[in-house]
Amino acid sequence: MEITRKTQKQTMHTHKNTPGMARRRFLKTSLGTISALGFPTIIPATALGKGGKAAPSERVTVGMIGCGGRGRLAYSYAQMPDVQVVALADANLAKIAKLKTHDTLKGMTFKETDDFRSILTEDIDAMHIATGDYWHVPALLLAARAGKHAYVEKPLGISIEQCLACNEIVKERPELQIQYGTQNRSGSYVRPAMELVLNGHIGEVKDVIVWAPEGEAGGVNDAKPAPEGFNLDMWFGPAPLREYCEDRCKTPKGIWHIYDHAIGFVAGWGAHPMDQLQWWLDETGVGIPEEVKATGKIPTTGLYNTLTHWNAEMRYANGRTIRFADTQSIDQYLPKLDRFRKQDHGTLFIGSEGWVYCSRYSIQASSRELLAKMNNPGEKRLIHSKGKHERNFIDAIKGDNKTVTNLSSAIRSDIACHLVDLAIRHGGSVRWDNKKQTIVGNDAAQKAMHRPMRKPWDVLNPKYTGA
Repeated sequence: MEITRKTQKQTMHTHKNTPGMARRRFLKTSLGTISALGFPTIIPATALGKGGKAAPSERVTVGMIGCGGRGRLAYSYAQMPDVQVVALADANLAKIAKLKTHDTLKGMTFKETDDFRSILTEDIDAMHIATGDYWHVPALLLAARAGKHAYVEKPLGISIEQCLACNEIVKERPELQIQYGTQNRSGSYVRPAMELVLNGHIGEVKDVIVWAPEGEAGGVNDAKPAPEGFNLDMWFGPAPLREYCEDRCKTPKGIWHIYDHAIGFVAGWGAHPMDQLQWWLDETGVGIPEEVKATGKIPTTGLYNTLTHWNAEMRYANGRTIRFADTQSIDQYLPKLDRFRKQDHGTLFIGSEGWVYCSRYSIQASSRELLAKMNNPGEKRLIHSKGKHERNFIDAIKGDNKTVTNLSSAIRSDIACHLVDLAIRHGGSVRWDNKKQTIVGNDAAQKAMHRPMRKPWDVLNPKYTGA
């Protein structure tokens, strides 16, 4: 039995407008004091808000770091009555210009820059980091050090060292709201699936299988001058500085499939179903796998050099082994289940009394009766974002909810993806020491936990990386 986007409409909820930031509390207190002293309070309609918009003092202000791809979530923020997009940063100014042509942003005024550091000094509440993967952690760390809440797209880092560095925010800036961009948690299907499993409706979990779309080979290194408005040095940032070419710098594939910029779809797409797995693991007290054995394919020609295929067995501290592979490689491990329909990614839980599968597109289960329990699964309930992922982020900033994907969970799931990549690149297996937070018994893989970062972007704190 399956419920998909076609058969179920996501319900949107309106939250109370509870100010949660010092600036807003100051403005409200100041107005109250003026009134108490007997001064007439004349406030223009634009200050109070109109057309369904909250007053400026009640709005969460957002800066976009990266304006292509997922930077389009600026459109979503612009339609929220209690949010105002105030700054746009991208090393390619053409992307800022294109973003502003959308109906939701027309006529609005922004601070625009090709260097996001200039907006970190502004009075802006939150940053949405939608850059290439290699920029995620440096931008996140700098935003947090500037006191900004942050939504950071997935995957997290391009090295285990970068993932560990994010513990600085967890431990030193707990007041900041950090949303990791695994939006499946805020969709209609993943949370209900997890609650069915956690409340025992499939019995004892016997097996878990995870898969994601495979990577891609190809790409041509056809160097040419960078177009006007393209800040080449800022675009590469912490990554090695190369010549401009379209397959590297213009198409998304250059960000997804070049090892200087990413580790490929094992994390770039794998982040979604692995995050679904991690949500369940977190709730059962299980963290990062202790051992990963994996095989895979890495292109030997062309510009793209991340994994195209992977097939991994991950063993956890409780003795459980979980299979994680690309969409093609997983077929040999999927059991024949009545009414199960495979999709391009997902997390499948097989229990002693039934099964549940979830993805961005649907939830499937072994019976109609099992799916009927979604609305009242039992006592074990998870954070309900009650809207889109970016709306959940705003609600958390305002104190109306918690972020549905917290940074600690993101660190764990992302490191698991890295262990798969490093196992394939360095001998077929790696072991993880959770107490020491490092790979053990494989010197080459341990060394590869670190990646050089170009100055001045080597901003990781050695206190958290063990360097």
